[in-house]
Amino acid sequence: MRHEANDMKVAIIGSGMMGSALAFPARENGNDVRLVGTPLDRAIIEACRRTNRHPKLKADFPEGCVFFQIEEMAEAVKDADFVIGGVSSFGVDWFGEEVLPKLPASLPVLSVTKGLMDTPDGQLLTYPAVWESRLAAKGIKRDICAIGGPCTSYELVAHDQTEVVFCGKDMSALRMFKKAMAAPYYHISLSTDVTGIESAVALKNGYALGIALTIGLNQKAFGIDSDLHFNSQAAVFGQALKEMKKLLDLQGAGTLENLCVGAGDLYVTVYGGRTRLVGILLGRGLDIDQAKAALEGVTLESLVVAERVARAVKVQCAAGRLNAADFPLLLHTDGILTEKKPVDIPWDAFTFEKSTHKSVPKKRNPSSCLWR
Repeated sequence: MRHEANDMKVAIIGSGMMGSALAFPARENGNDVRLVGTPLDRAIIEACRRTNRHPKLKADFPEGCVFFQIEEMAEAVKDADFVIGGVSSFGVDWFGEEVLPKLPASLPVLSVTKGLMDTPDGQLLTYPAVWESRLAAKGIKRDICAIGGPCTSYELVAHDQTEVVFCGKDMSALRMFKKAMAAPYYHISLSTDVTGIESAVALKNGYALGIALTIGLNQKAFGIDSDLHFNSQAAVFGQALKEMKKLLDLQGAGTLENLCVGAGDLYVTVYGGRTRLVGILLGRGLDIDQAKAALEGVTLESLVVAERVARAVKVQCAAGRLNAADFPLLLHTDGILTEKKPVDIPWDAFTFEKSTHKSVPKKRNPSSCLWR
């Protein structure tokens, strides 16, 4: 399937499932696409060259994609119009040290890596902010854009209707990225709120695991093949959104648009993510070490982000800037991950009392001039 020709040159660095999936809309739009593997992707690039298909995806790459090993990165980016960073959160340090400093300063960068890092004083930093700070320390000024929103790699490859947000400080750069990447199945909003979008899509990690706990609890109670129970999932989902809103407020980014992006990503992660598998196993009664062993070979980057967010919240609560009572789900989930506490969802902590007193509007006189 080919769409409007753009004739841009796009280098994607990181040939994991998401980086590789982005090659589909990029190439189908008529761009020159070069997919570069990391040092850990050597076998993937060899397979792509041999079969024109990523080993874990179920469709051939669009004709014309070219594949490069990491030693060939300079050739792949030499005349590129922009670079897409496709590494996982475990590759953040490598990408910041081995890739970004070697790119021309004028070359736009769009990252798909989701996550946050915490600081000793309880701040939460987006990956673009972390990279930009580290580059600045080396005398390199670069603004890094990012992709946020609900999108699984295999569904993008299958052309399922997908809506994401490209965020960055420069709207003209975002429009350029959108022109290159937008497709009839890949719909792109634009935002200059990098902190808000990137925080929203990262915060959902611990909360998706919390929702998945209920699936495991029900399987433990009624059997693995029992019907799904949605009441409990919905209750935790609602609490998750409350807590995510407070954390976005902490970031100065608690807008409806940002919360909706995070809610969409939360939904996708619960129903199609690897975090779901961990949550189910924990809900069945395994501890975190046992769950990880059962899922050997599955990348569990979301757990790292979840622990960072909880650690930051604890620091903020100790400093009096947040109230621990506002985060029962996050802190319970963190106890399961870091202290191997048993699953015991604090349902009563999710409930609330709210009384509203609204004044009754006065009845209008039909004979008044307001009705004429």
